[in-house]
Amino acid sequence: MIDPKLETLLAVHETKSFTKAAKHLNLTQPAVSQHIKMLEKDLGAQLFLRTDGALKTTVEGEIAVKYATRIKTLYQNLKQAIIDQSTHLTRLTIGITHTAESNYMVETLARYSSDNHGVLITIISDTIKNLYKKLKTYEIDMAIVEGKIIDNNFNHILLDTDYLILAVSKDSPLSKKKIVTLNDLKKEKLILRLPNSDTRKLFASHLQSNGYSIHELNIILEVDNVSTIKDLIMQNFGSSILPHSVLVDEIKKNKIIGLPIENLTMSREVNLMYHKDFNYPELLQEIVSLYSSNQDTN
Repeated sequence: MIDPKLETLLAVHETKSFTKAAKHLNLTQPAVSQHIKMLEKDLGAQLFLRTDGALKTTVEGEIAVKYATRIKTLYQNLKQAIIDQSTHLTRLTIGITHTAESNYMVETLARYSSDNHGVLITIISDTIKNLYKKLKTYEIDMAIVEGKIIDNNFNHILLDTDYLILAVSKDSPLSKKKIVTLNDLKKEKLILRLPNSDTRKLFASHLQSNGYSIHELNIILEVDNVSTIKDLIMQNFGSSILPHSVLVDEIKKNKIIGLPIENLTMSREVNLMYHKDFNYPELLQEIVSLYSSNQDTN
C-alpha cells in the first residue's frame, strides 16, 4: 500500500478541491489538509496555491504528482505481477499512436498473443506526447511511436521507416498522375489530422521549408481518426496527407491512390520504445521479428 499522503496528493490534484478530495477518499477535509501539510513539510515545498478561489498545483506540486503517479502505478503493477505469476500469465500494455493503430503493428500484436498462450496484450492509443508520459509513469510497458524521443531511461528499436503521401480517391483527377506538385495540392479539398498530431506537424514543417504555409491550403475538415479519413477519401469527399504504412491495404486494392508530392520527402522513423528494465527481452525480439516477417509477406 502506498503512502496515504500520496493518495491524497493525487486526489486533490485531480479534483482541484480539498473538499471533493475528502469526499472521494472518505476522509474529513481537515484530514486532507493535514496530509498535504505533512507532505509539503517532508518535501520542503509548497504543492498547491489558492488563486481567485481556485486551487492550482505549483511547479513543485506537478513534479510531486508525476512521481506519486509513478509510485502508485508501480505498486499496482507489483500486485498484478504477483497474481500473474501464480497464473503463469504475462501481461503487456503497449501504447501506439493513432496512425500506428492502422498499420501492421496491431495485426502483429494480435497474432503474437493468439499464438502464445499465457500472453495478454492491452493496446492503448494516444498521442506521442501522452504515450511518452505513460511510459515514464510505467502505465505502459512499451510504445510504438513515429520519430524518436531521446531519453536515457529508455531503449529504442527501429521498426520501420515510413513516409507521408497524398491520398486521393480513385475517382480523383489527380489519380492519373505519377506525382503531384504543391500547386496541385493548393487546389485540393483536404481532410487532415488534427493540428496537434505529429503527421500534421511533419507535413506543416515540410511545407514551411519550401516557402509555403499550411494555411494557404484548402482544409475542409479536420479528423482525429485515421480510418474515418480513409473512408471519406474513398467516398471522394477530399484528399489527405497520411503515412504510407496506413494505406498499404487500400492502395493494393486500388481503393485509394497514393501519390508523392514534388519537393516534399516527408519520411520518419517508426520506433519501439521500452524501459531499460523491461523484464521480457526474448518476447520483445519475438514481436519485432514477427513484425518484420509480417511486412515481408505483405
